[in-house]
Amino acid sequence: MLINCVAYQEGRKLSDIPVEQISDYLEKENCFVWVALRDAEDAELMQMKHEFNLHELAVEDAQHGHQRPKIEEYGDSLFAVIHTVEIVDGAVSVGELNLFVGENYVLSVRNRCQQNFLGVRARCEHEPHLLKHGSAFVFYALIDAVVDRYLPVIESLEEELELVEEQIFASGSERSNIQRLYQLKRKVMQVRHAAMPLMEATGKLFGGRVPAICADTQEYFRDVYDHLYRVNASIETIRDTISTAIQVNLSMVAIDESEVNKRLAAWAAIFAVATAFAGIWGMNFKAMPELEWQYGYPCALALMAGVCGYLYYRFRKTGWL
Repeated sequence: MLINCVAYQEGRKLSDIPVEQISDYLEKENCFVWVALRDAEDAELMQMKHEFNLHELAVEDAQHGHQRPKIEEYGDSLFAVIHTVEIVDGAVSVGELNLFVGENYVLSVRNRCQQNFLGVRARCEHEPHLLKHGSAFVFYALIDAVVDRYLPVIESLEEELELVEEQIFASGSERSNIQRLYQLKRKVMQVRHAAMPLMEATGKLFGGRVPAICADTQEYFRDVYDHLYRVNASIETIRDTISTAIQVNLSMVAIDESEVNKRLAAWAAIFAVATAFAGIWGMNFKAMPELEWQYGYPCALALMAGVCGYLYYRFRKTGWL
């Protein structure tokens, strides 16, 4: 689906143009074309390939989708795959933004993404002195918008983690806590798979040898890299906290099991003593004088009760019962 197709010159919008006239505007001096597509079909991508002379391998990646975040050079053009991340109904939804960037064009193709980038276009058009940088500034603005949208997702994950931490020491919640922590860990990994490779790719756009398109905008991409660095640091902190919470929760389970085992052992010892006395006096040997004693039975019961009571007292005192 074609969202918009706009021509710009010297940092200012010329007009919305039909797709068939893209090649005409590309020939104008200090002019570039910005096209946005959503869930593009193969026919639309092939049409854009013809208008912008896109590299066939880049177009193939955009058609197949599900690529790892990356930024690749194809001659004097760039192809970027960026993952968008958003919370939908409590789950992390990952979309994909494909960017084709040349000296005088930007083509963005977003797939499986509910977010739009109309705000990015409005921001660029309100800053014509920056939009004079052409396609490179648009490239930066789109990446920056995606990275900024990682932050609310991370904040949501941190809040969810805090709620789980509050329940760790609640009795009877161990199983549910483990399930929630592993679900949270999976969400964090989804965000990490989007942010970590993008940080590595963005690091190639400033300092040292950079693509010619980005030569005049390196400081902007360095700023994006700094944001991504903080995002990944937050992700690693959440991962470490989750691992610690899981270990604490497992320790709580082990402690509860130990308490149960102590109770069982204490009661087993008490009944073992009674069983031992009953077994001795239940052998029925003729030479056992207790069997013929008038008070033998009540004394035996009293002795067993006394020993069992003493053991109960000792176990109770040590906290086993």
